[in-house]
Amino acid sequence: MKRILLLCLTAVFALVSSELWAQERTVTGRITSQEDGSGLPGVNVVLKGTTQGTVSNANGDYTISVPASGGTLVFTFIGLLSQEVEIGSRNVVDVPMQQDVTQLSEVVVTALGQEQSKKEIGYAVQEVKGEDLLKSRDQNIVNSLSGKIAGVQVTGSSGAVGASSRILIRGANSFGNNQPLFVVDGVPISNGNFGGTGNEDVNRGNGAADINPDDVESVTVLKGPNASALYGSRASNGVILITTKRGKKGSGLGISFNSNVTFENPMKLPDYQNGYGQGSNGEFEFVDGKGGGINDGVDESWGPRLDVGTKIPQFNSPVVNGVREATPWVSHPDNVKDFFNTGTTITNSVAINGGTDKAGVRLSYTNSKQEGMVPNTDQTKNTVALNANVELTERFSLNASGTFVKTNSDNLPGYGYSAQNVMQQFNWFGRQVDIAALKNYKNADGSKFSWNYNYHNNPYFILYENLNTLDRSRIYGNARLNYRITDWLSAFVRTGTDYYTNTNTGRTALGDLDTPPGSYSETTNTVSETNSDFLISFNKDVAQDFNLNINAGGNQMNQKSHQIFGAADELSVADVFTLNNSRVPLRTSSEWREKRINSLYGAVKLSYKEALTLEITGRNDWSSTLPEANNSYFYPSVNVSASLADLFDLQSNTLSFLKVRGGWARVGSDTDPYQLLNTVSFGDSWNSATKLPNLFVPNRIPNSELEPEESESFEIGADVNFFTDKLRFELTYYDRKTKNQIIDIPISGASGYTTKTINAGQISNRGIEIHVGATPVSLSNGFRWDVDLNFAKNINQVDELYPGVEQYLIATYWSLQVVGIPGQRLGSLFGYGFERDPNGNIIHEDGLPVTSTTAKVLGNYTPDWTAGFNSQFSYKGFTLYGQIDVKRGGDLYSMTTSWGRYAGILEETLLGREDGIVGDGVKNIGTAENPEYVQNDIVVTAEQYNKAAYSNSIAESSVFDGSYVKLREVRLGYTVPNSIFGRLPFKDLNVALVGRNLALLYSTVPHVDPETSFSNTNAQGLEFGQLPSARSIGFNISFKLQ
Repeated sequence: MKRILLLCLTAVFALVSSELWAQERTVTGRITSQEDGSGLPGVNVVLKGTTQGTVSNANGDYTISVPASGGTLVFTFIGLLSQEVEIGSRNVVDVPMQQDVTQLSEVVVTALGQEQSKKEIGYAVQEVKGEDLLKSRDQNIVNSLSGKIAGVQVTGSSGAVGASSRILIRGANSFGNNQPLFVVDGVPISNGNFGGTGNEDVNRGNGAADINPDDVESVTVLKGPNASALYGSRASNGVILITTKRGKKGSGLGISFNSNVTFENPMKLPDYQNGYGQGSNGEFEFVDGKGGGINDGVDESWGPRLDVGTKIPQFNSPVVNGVREATPWVSHPDNVKDFFNTGTTITNSVAINGGTDKAGVRLSYTNSKQEGMVPNTDQTKNTVALNANVELTERFSLNASGTFVKTNSDNLPGYGYSAQNVMQQFNWFGRQVDIAALKNYKNADGSKFSWNYNYHNNPYFILYENLNTLDRSRIYGNARLNYRITDWLSAFVRTGTDYYTNTNTGRTALGDLDTPPGSYSETTNTVSETNSDFLISFNKDVAQDFNLNINAGGNQMNQKSHQIFGAADELSVADVFTLNNSRVPLRTSSEWREKRINSLYGAVKLSYKEALTLEITGRNDWSSTLPEANNSYFYPSVNVSASLADLFDLQSNTLSFLKVRGGWARVGSDTDPYQLLNTVSFGDSWNSATKLPNLFVPNRIPNSELEPEESESFEIGADVNFFTDKLRFELTYYDRKTKNQIIDIPISGASGYTTKTINAGQISNRGIEIHVGATPVSLSNGFRWDVDLNFAKNINQVDELYPGVEQYLIATYWSLQVVGIPGQRLGSLFGYGFERDPNGNIIHEDGLPVTSTTAKVLGNYTPDWTAGFNSQFSYKGFTLYGQIDVKRGGDLYSMTTSWGRYAGILEETLLGREDGIVGDGVKNIGTAENPEYVQNDIVVTAEQYNKAAYSNSIAESSVFDGSYVKLREVRLGYTVPNSIFGRLPFKDLNVALVGRNLALLYSTVPHVDPETSFSNTNAQGLEFGQLPSARSIGFNISFKLQ
């Protein structure tokens, strides 16, 4: 498949200079802008009633062959008012053209890559232009969508280089996958996580991060089944349609450059106390760091008071004659802050555009180099993209695009509750520890040097010795052959691929706390998806004022993946990292997965005066992952739109546009491969008698009668524009139910299994989306103010589960579970809290809070509503842009806060250090059978209280409202007038100051950024040891040569 794609790209590139048509007589001319008289490139010029045409060049000039008798020339270009001009006897026809402001805002890309007028669309759709994605120069295109689309929620995982991000459209619809489908130039690509090695958790990013923002022309979001039904089962959660930049016909040769550098620092770190150092019960003395001294193996900060002139032997105290000397016991308030570097991201991009009247090509190269905030972490990405189109004959044309991405990293940081995650260690870091003293992480004899030898590696040892590498090669693209059969009938065939090989390695060096001999692992994933499709399109005026558009096509999708894993759990020779250097049997695995979906689909759209439109679609999928009796599923949709302003001639200076719309859709969804029958896996151990590897049957009972999930959706909405589109409203209400979910439920262990796969459960989502755009000020001197507001409220509920099943388990973290419970929103945080009296007061025993005897719902991670506000001022080349993101509601379980209070490192743990703490609540002076509650008055130490209240057994104490308000993006730029360069080829020179994640304006979550996530799965609302979000500030310069 890769070879076919590369051959197609090469063929298109070679055909750029195709033959010119024969001519009877020649007409020339220049097409100019009516506003400033400049030449307009890329305007289509067609001899009316024929297929003969051309395209204006970079200066607006064109040449066309016409009959000796003349005829009529039709001039068209998206965003410009079309014109028809009689030729007569003239040989020179010059045409000025003016902008069609209404059309500019109405044409959007929809399902199957079709361009449609927004007036004719019966469902909610929003578009983001490529330049708007580049405001803050984020490397991950998913992050750039945050706050720009109503109903789209983006959650970043951390500020680590290459970290993944989660995107959700209109809430969670399924207990399984809720990620939307990404489609680039008409072909789906993977947005899955790239995962880690067999050793440690490492965040290696999400697939959509391989899309280069500099190559993107626009992003269109199809939000629900009504919009995305034609894309099939994988689009049940919506579609992100990405159109890349392409060479324009007649544009001549042009080169564009972009250079960007940003500097990253932690946006928010915990607020640490600096009054007390490492130890317990106020005592500490270091001998060997693992219990040989007074509390020197403890990794908590309940030790002696700091900065009062005390001297105590410490981990970095000099040793004289075998005795460790006492040194000043002082605080190091910035020991965590000083650990982080200023990260840098340098991106340089160059693109060459060229075109003749028959062909266009764009070739780009982008290099991005990131040095992380975490020491010795990095990522380099090189991207080459080619997009070309050529008219082969009057009726045949060819489009092809391809992108190659090479990603490398010498080391990526660990995350989660892992010994390789330095942020997890800092949750226990002694407040007296001098981070600078740890930079030399080896003693003179080569042994490891650290502040604690019981629980923690030296953080610099982790990052410079225990490396996690990445090497990924990816190619995605497509080739499409178009055939214009008549003026009203056309067809295309297309094939596209997304192929990558991802190799990860994980090392632990000699002396590692968990693996003293050291270890090594390798994981290689090879994943491919090929889509081949065809489409036949009929588009014709069938009667006066009536237009009929019919599309019919089919698709075959093939997915293949192969994972090879090997691990040497103990190395024979220290720090020789190869699988051959293992002193114990290797752990190995090899896994193949394949999946195919065959599809047929069609759409019929009838339009009256381009004002009243009815569209009916249908698609049938045949999935290889479902049993033969149930593997075929059909899903239809119906959409209606009515432009009332056009139908009833309501347009005026006040009302410029009014449309109502509505639709219904039903879609299906399949499952992963090999869910129907039991499969057997090979174990790592061997049967000594047979000399064969042990075989294992999974603990899950499969289901050979699985049916597809089914989702039914209804939406209505209205679009209203006022004052010649200076004020624009879009309002949508939707209601969706997803039933027949494919889930695993627990069963009795006496059966020999623990779970079985069934169809059960229903989740409903209903909500509203509001998009408001306005231009409050637009003055004749060039001053302009544009604002954009996106608001979404989603009401999510688990309606039902399987009979007898009270909750569906999504994830478990320490004592807290993320579950789905009927009657509540998906994503309930379920765990133990404080035991309370009938009045809700916390019950204390011996002065300490009591853990509840039963678990309960402590919160839910689903937000009440989200919003984004964008504002831009522009004046004579200057632009000032800003974006604010808001999330209201959605709870977060913060283990950083829980363990930080337990360990005594956080600022609030200073309370009661000297006088003790009396817990707020009651105590029982009666009996267990006849309790009598009075106010608690028992004094306990601060250490006792915090360890009781904030241990992992009481999750309630660390669940917080995750609401926030963020200053997400700021850009201050200036575009130099092209007139300054005179006859020099420079144009569109822009310099800008850019910033992202600049400030957390409001949050009730202590110590961490509430916008955090472990992964892009349904396991949300959990936080521990996440690397801090990055505040990014930098510079950008771009210009063109033409």
